[in-house]
Amino acid sequence: MTDRSHAYGEIRRRALELVEEAHINTDADRDVVRSLVSRAVEEYQRRSNLGESRALRYPTDMVERVVRSLADYGPLTELLARTDVEEIFIEGSRVTYIDSSGRLRGMEEVTTAEENRQVIDRLLAATDRRLDASSPIVQGRVLNGTARLTVVIPPIADQMSATIRRYALRKETLASLVELDSLNSPAAGFLWAVMQTNSSVVISGPPGAGKTSLLSAMLNAAPSSHCLRCCEEVRELHFPLVHGSFYEARPAGLDGSGEVSLRDLVKVVLAMRPDRIVVGEVRGAEAFELTRAVNAGTGFSCTIHANSAADALAALVNAALMAGENVPEAVVRNVFSASLDLVVHCERESTGCEDGSLRRQVSEVLAVVPSLHDDFTTEPIFVRERVGAPLRWTGALPPDRLLRQLDRVVPSGVAPVLEGRVSLP
Repeated sequence: MTDRSHAYGEIRRRALELVEEAHINTDADRDVVRSLVSRAVEEYQRRSNLGESRALRYPTDMVERVVRSLADYGPLTELLARTDVEEIFIEGSRVTYIDSSGRLRGMEEVTTAEENRQVIDRLLAATDRRLDASSPIVQGRVLNGTARLTVVIPPIADQMSATIRRYALRKETLASLVELDSLNSPAAGFLWAVMQTNSSVVISGPPGAGKTSLLSAMLNAAPSSHCLRCCEEVRELHFPLVHGSFYEARPAGLDGSGEVSLRDLVKVVLAMRPDRIVVGEVRGAEAFELTRAVNAGTGFSCTIHANSAADALAALVNAALMAGENVPEAVVRNVFSASLDLVVHCERESTGCEDGSLRRQVSEVLAVVPSLHDDFTTEPIFVRERVGAPLRWTGALPPDRLLRQLDRVVPSGVAPVLEGRVSLP
């Protein structure tokens, strides 16, 4: 450990003692915190003058560093305050981040693993999550609900590994996604019409492809009279909600009780007369409850990790089987085949520019057609040959069960919308 790191740790511990003795709120009483930190630095300097340690060359800098640690987020304070940062990655002492261009950058200020752990602990202090050897994997909403924190510590990881994902920086709409070239106008109009019905839509793609942004935009297009029940492991969806509510899973408490799983939430909202059940991200056993949801006559939307729209259907079936309810795979597949309407697949790819930026686009809108055999039957409605190529209508129409609903929403018929001759909100 360097002299500077040793001095920082000693001064910070002393400053914390002074703060606790004075019963100071570090968030509200910043000036008092600064005075107590200055006192701790002065005490350290006096001991240094007696030969106990090396004196600080820049005591004022140390005061600022410790104040940021106690009242803010230490060396990550400025990075967390930036609105152009999408994700922050912490691996021990190393901090990197992705900005709005999609480029991965390293943080210039040098940090230590101890400082970064202090930042994580401070972020979690405002949540009901705990991070220790008995609970080494934690997810939670932080920064006043504007970010999702995922952190893993030893013995599960060889060092602390954390990701902070900002997701509430803007309210997405289908129109804004058209402006970003994620969609074209005909596809946006089609998805708007779909959200006026009680359709069942799955949004798939790899991590960071824009699935949650697209889901938020589509839910933003739903009629204000529709009751939307949104269930998430950690809340990421943000859109104006007039009728309905957001629900977030809860981990078990210190005594192992009190857990509320995503599967529990889906069960509950089925009894709350929803027009649409939303699951932010399907990962496991909660998918089995979706077999009940899609058969309940309500609309349904979710996201799932997959490499293609077709793979998303298989992933949904596999997730449902994880519930261990001894239901044959063919039965689960038949339920989804008979009730799902669309899979919208998102992709991301480097633009090839020197800045390393990424492009996120919808690459496929796939209709699920009722099938007479054991596998899914699908029909592409919109396709994009590759990221960066145009999104084009294939000429196919949605299956009859969805088409009948769309015809009630669009008096001119859905075909002119797909062709781009009629624009919808």
